[in-house]
Formats: sequence, structure tokens, C-alpha cells
Amino acid sequence: MTATRLPTARRLLGKLPFVDPGRPPLPARTAFLTGASSGIGKALAAELCVRGYDVYLTARRIELLEELRAQLTAAFPQRSVTVAALDVTEHEAVARTIDDAARQFGGLGMVIANAGVDMGGNIGEGRFEAHRAVVEVNLLGAMATIDAAVAHFRGTGGGQVVGFSSVVAGAGLPGGAPYCASKAGITRYLQSLRGELWNSGITVTTVAPGYIDTPINEALGDKRPFLIDTRTGARKIMDRIESGAVHATVPRVPWTVVEYLLARLPPRLLRKVNA
Repeated sequence: MTATRLPTARRLLGKLPFVDPGRPPLPARTAFLTGASSGIGKALAAELCVRGYDVYLTARRIELLEELRAQLTAAFPQRSVTVAALDVTEHEAVARTIDDAARQFGGLGMVIANAGVDMGGNIGEGRFEAHRAVVEVNLLGAMATIDAAVAHFRGTGGGQVVGFSSVVAGAGLPGGAPYCASKAGITRYLQSLRGELWNSGITVTTVAPGYIDTPINEALGDKRPFLIDTRTGARKIMDRIESGAVHATVPRVPWTVVEYLLARLPPRLLRKVNA
């Protein structure tokens, strides 16, 4: 391959679920995690400890974090577990908290922007404030976390940034407009960031889960195809993160195919998907 074709090939690879070929070893076995008090975040906190990470866990509900810290410290006494209350919509607080984690650990190896909410409802039915809250947490809160993480990693020369999208990021599901919009937004944000940081020593991973059994989707009941539990989900997510995946659907089968199809369904069929 000629030198002139190489940048084009790398841009194309950045859109596919491959590994960044310029990914260096992580500089430290430490991880910063938002949204750690429940759901996928809580399961990821345990999975990180299983894999030998010292963790700095954040969420709005400090009492749940304290309980989690006690459980993890008892199960993994060799691991350092720190917790801190953090609302990711308070953007300056996000940067301060990441700086605190970096000082405590002497640097960070990984920052995972996991915090997310979903408050659905049709557009134009008096739900705008709830819809705005979804975008503020899922998109702006994630952007604030990622921005602060990248600023840290630029100074240390490397690390890994992980952001949570969804397999529905490419589709506008009726009744789920704010959630779909927020996940589409973070997907493109991470894609842009990946282009900025390619071969910089900073790996950018987008995680796009299918249905994992968490409070955010439990109201759907049996309308959750290919559902897996949070423990399995966290294990599969960390497998993809540690592989250096660029875009990771979880589980890879069948959600890679489902993600592709959802992005191409016409509105009349999308209505049936969300029925």
C-alpha cells in the first residue's frame, strides 16, 4: 500500500469494528468509571477488579457507591477502590474528579464514560424537560468525561477512552427520540475523536450494547430480544475494550448484524420494532 493511500485506509478502518493498529500497551492498570452505582456500571466495576485494575468509581448516589466499595474491598483486598459522588452534567466537576483520580493513582490507564439515563415518551407531549435531561447526561456528560480524559492522556502520552453508545444509535425508534439522538451524537463524537487521535497513543473505543438486563430497560419486560445478564455483559464488554476494539457491539453476535439492519429500516418498519 502506498503512503498516500494509508491515511484513507485508516479512516475507513476507523468506521469498522477492528483494532487500532497503533494502539500501545496501557500505561497503568487503573480505570476511572462513571455511572458505577447500578446496571452495567456496577458490573463493570467488579469485572475491572477481577482483571486486576485499581478503580475510581463515580455516580450521583454516593450511598450506593459506598456499599459497592465495601463489597469490592472485601472480595478484592489487593485492589484500590475509591468512590466519589459525581454528576456528569456538572462539567467542571468532571474534570476536577478525573484530575483527582490521576493524582491518586499517579496516572490513569483507562476512562470509561458509562453514565446514562433513558426517559422516553413521544415528542410534543409535554416531555421536553425529561428529554433534555437524557441528552445532558448521555451526550454532554459523556463529552465532558471524554474531553477531560483526553486532556489527561495528551499529557501522559497514552491511555484508553471508552464511550457508551448503543445499537440503536443509527435508528430513530418511535418513543425513544432523546435516547437515540444522544447515542447517535456520542457515536459521531467518538468517531471524530478517533480521527484526531489516530496513532497518538490514545485508543478510542465505542461500546454499542444490545439488550443487557439493567434498570434502564427492565420496563420493557419480555420485549428485549437476545437479553443477557449484567455479569455476562460486563465480561464481554471488557473483552472488547481490552482487545482495543474501535467499535464494539456487545454481544458481537447477533448485534453487529442487528445494528446494521436497524440503521437501514424505513420508518414504517421501525414503528414495529418499538411496538
